[in-house]
Amino acid sequence: NPFGENITISHFKYYVSNIVLIDNNDQSFLVSDATFLIDEANAASKVVKLFSPVKNIKAIGFLLGVDSIRNISGVQTGALDPMNGMFWTWNTGYIYAKLEGNSDSSHAPAHYFAYHIGGYKQGENATRKITLRLPASLSNKQSAFTITANIDQWFKSKNDIRIAQVPVCESTGVLALKIADNYSTMFTITDTK
Repeated sequence: NPFGENITISHFKYYVSNIVLIDNNDQSFLVSDATFLIDEANAASKVVKLFSPVKNIKAIGFLLGVDSIRNISGVQTGALDPMNGMFWTWNTGYIYAKLEGNSDSSHAPAHYFAYHIGGYKQGENATRKITLRLPASLSNKQSAFTITANIDQWFKSKNDIRIAQVPVCESTGVLALKIADNYSTMFTITDTK
């Protein structure tokens, strides 16, 4: 990671929902209010196909996390099925993003590190609105584009999060919000077709 801590990733998952496309006139079009679970271990989960009513796309926006209505709706199916390992039974809410693995910098048992980030209540809201602008040269030419997530941003972006100091965050609160602020910067558009 950016601090030179060796890491091995075992789980990297996050929820994307409420996808909008923004045209050249700054109008937003909701293209899906569905919730998608992106799982690095599942290639099929990383392809999201949507119909676009927008011809001149300037940007894409989405919610990183699960909206409050779905959080208070109890156990659900599909991407929100608790069997996906992204539901906190103790908090009746969802884990919005999960990063787990091992690092010799961790003082936790077996050098484990785990960041399970969630929280939808006031003062603990870890959902983040993401807007990614397409490069001007590509905004009118693409039918598909690739968004890349950079794990390094979990550790060093708006806040410094060192595994040696904080190997585990599995609850809502100040640390979870700092990590959410960090990973909200992890996305870039790296390719278009």
